[in-house]
Amino acid sequence: MHGRLSTTGAAQVRAAQAARTSYGRLLALLAAGNGDIAAAEDALGDAFERALTAWPADGVPHNPDAWLLTVARNRMRDRWKSPGTRMAVEWDPERHGPAHLDELDLDAVPDRRLELMLVCAHPAIDKAVRTPLMLNTVLGCTGEQIARAFALPAPTLAARLVRAKRRIKDARIPFQIPDVHALGERMDAVLEAVYGAYAIDWHTTGTELRPALAGEALHLAETLAHLAPGDAEARGLAGLICLSQARGPARLDAEGAFVPLREQDPARWDGELIRRGREHLRRAHGLRQLGRFQLEAAIQAVHCARRESGTTDWGALRDLYDALHGLAPSLGSATALAAVAAETDGPEAGLALLDELVDRTARFQPAWATRAHLLERLGRAAEARVALDKAISLTHDPAERAHLTARRAHL
Repeated sequence: MHGRLSTTGAAQVRAAQAARTSYGRLLALLAAGNGDIAAAEDALGDAFERALTAWPADGVPHNPDAWLLTVARNRMRDRWKSPGTRMAVEWDPERHGPAHLDELDLDAVPDRRLELMLVCAHPAIDKAVRTPLMLNTVLGCTGEQIARAFALPAPTLAARLVRAKRRIKDARIPFQIPDVHALGERMDAVLEAVYGAYAIDWHTTGTELRPALAGEALHLAETLAHLAPGDAEARGLAGLICLSQARGPARLDAEGAFVPLREQDPARWDGELIRRGREHLRRAHGLRQLGRFQLEAAIQAVHCARRESGTTDWGALRDLYDALHGLAPSLGSATALAAVAAETDGPEAGLALLDELVDRTARFQPAWATRAHLLERLGRAAEARVALDKAISLTHDPAERAHLTARRAHL
């Protein structure tokens, strides 16, 4: 019995891994033929369900993605052959026939996935739902995660996604890389989705998800940068994710404990990612089209410069955050500006900036963690404990939660 449970557990782990790393790519392949994203989702969902039954009994296949694709495309073929389906919709052999499923090439996944993102960004799709649609269908974010990020009720977001998918099918929006003019019209929404995939709090579903999803965002960002070399913000986003992810290896110590940025060992940062990020930023700068992602990448570049200099240029960071908050103000930029102001002008100055945000930060964890840090520096331990309690209550990452809890105990 124990061995069977172990086998079942291993199959579930592999299925979950495939869902994290391959769902969007497989969905793009399946939906490319007829544009019916909902049908492709149903077929792929059925394939994952069958995997949870078949893999424990038969063993995990050598190529799980190919197995899932085969089962899903057979499911779609059976669905379109059924008399009920032919009676419910106008039968179009060119569009509904199963022939295209036999031509799917698993190695063509990156282009197909990008095509699906550009379909989601088509002008026929409501502008407000384009980025959430990409996050959901291509990048694997749950409706709950997206609703939280966009401050929307989950049922409202779910209804919008259903309508958008129906619109793609009904309008017969083609799966293809558009010409340069159309690509430019859709690029902002695509960049926002890739950024969202990297920035959304993945820890709500477990820290083990972050490496795969962050790597997915990095791949897509660099693909977009090469596809549109004249788009400065595409370069900026690629640089931002490279430079941010470069510090990933130092985020946890050997025991798995969270390490704040200022305490990280720069020698553990990924030098190749830093080099690539700087190159993207250099090319973006040469295009002379300043944007938000370039400023965020420049901020990350200043942090990464500590790998060579051993120090952090807080004055440069203050200038960059001033510019970022002026160009694209957000709670995140305002909180970061307060943290940097505390380094350049003292913790009182940083706390004063946080106080200006107090009515907007009830559920924003970074603001409470920053407030606690500044209050601790000012010797206001009782207030710092209250702020830490709030930050801990809003923290989903176990390692970061443990770090904040230890700080709370120290106070």
